[in-house]
Amino acid sequence: MALLGVPLVPGAQAADATALDLRAHAGKVVVVDFWASWCKPCRQSIPWLNEMQAKYGPSGLVVIGVNVDAERPLAEKFLAQTPARFQIVYDAEGKLPKEYAVPGMPASFIFDRTGRLVEKRLGFKIASEDFASRSTISAPVIAR
Repeated sequence: MALLGVPLVPGAQAADATALDLRAHAGKVVVVDFWASWCKPCRQSIPWLNEMQAKYGPSGLVVIGVNVDAERPLAEKFLAQTPARFQIVYDAEGKLPKEYAVPGMPASFIFDRTGRLVEKRLGFKIASEDFASRSTISAPVIAR
């Protein structure tokens, strides 16, 4: 599964209502994280992803959250309570989870600077989720 040069979903809308094109992130490490308002672990993973974006963003990390709620107001209510400080794409039709074969929420797909998928993660556990320090995120972000 390659990332670069392929839009996530034609017409997918970001929070700023512009179409998402991942070619804009060429040369960066990209985390594509699938989440939903009904996902209890997402209430923990979103703040953690905020931390990773703040810590590694200046070195080239880009986090993109993909919300799969059928009704956008549910996602907006969730984000009012648990703000995301990274780009959000709304996929009410569920095209992306099918394309990525997402088995559950949250699910993260980590792509290196060349656009190669280097890791898939399902679920979230605070104690074991510092995969940034284990090098999944930090090594490709720090390595230039």
